[in-house]
Amino acid sequence: MRLEWSSPALRELSRLSKSMQKRIVDKMEWFLSQDDPLSFAKPMKSERYGSHRFRIGDYRVLVDVHHGIIQVMLVLAVRDRKEAYRL
Repeated sequence: MRLEWSSPALRELSRLSKSMQKRIVDKMEWFLSQDDPLSFAKPMKSERYGSHRFRIGDYRVLVDVHHGIIQVMLVLAVRDRKEAYRL
């Protein structure tokens, strides 16, 4: 498994404080190191924003998972929960 960051997600991540950036990256790596990372995520009701979301503090990391088996997790957005679903 690997984690790929989209360019918009990297831009949004870079706007956060260094400590929050580290917290989000470390937590996403921890999720991926687990046997079933999606057990920590909630499925999205609409695939418009991605297939799943992870909660990290007040932030939501929206991801797409391909081929049923998690081969690639693409981080689509890192946003404050108030703005998470406005793309």
